[in-house]
Amino acid sequence: MTELRSIFTDEFVNLLTKISKEGIENASKGFAGMLGKELTVKSSTAKLVKLLDIPKMLGGPEDETVAIYLKTEGGIAGQMMLVMPCEKAFGLVDMIMGEPIGTTTVLGKMEKSALQELGNITGTYFLNYVSDNTGRSVRPTPPAVMVDMCAAILDIVIATAGIENEEVLMLDAEFVQGDLCTEIQFWVIPDPQTILAYGAK
Repeated sequence: MTELRSIFTDEFVNLLTKISKEGIENASKGFAGMLGKELTVKSSTAKLVKLLDIPKMLGGPEDETVAIYLKTEGGIAGQMMLVMPCEKAFGLVDMIMGEPIGTTTVLGKMEKSALQELGNITGTYFLNYVSDNTGRSVRPTPPAVMVDMCAAILDIVIATAGIENEEVLMLDAEFVQGDLCTEIQFWVIPDPQTILAYGAK
């Protein structure tokens, strides 16, 4: 097993964190364009956490969670997810669709489509910023919306990435639009081969 901290120097981890936080700021521009309204990022924090420690950070392994999942391809391969508890996803859908908070109570086809579009726009803006600042081409796959227990979603990530006790770069961002605000977690999970390629430099 290779952990990010054992490969990346503190300097590189700090650079990755800086680029990712600024990428969130860029993603907020895409989100604002989607809403057609001014949007700001009230706060944004980034840290490396153990992948398997994430369920308790979201409430518990059996808590129902919504994830907007994208794979990244090109010079920086890996996975990216926008993750939130179901209640916050409902509020996010209301924000996207211009409805009063509390209107959405289930995620049907239309609501999931709205979240997919959010994932597509914010993911593209985020990755465009990363690409511009690393000189590496990177593009997202079409997003998928998953609604399941947090532990089940993590199992999918682990199986796809072929990792188990690795660390993931977690970014917490609080988006504010007028009196409305919603918090989203971004998980950035580089492919092990990408990590090794960077670590070899």
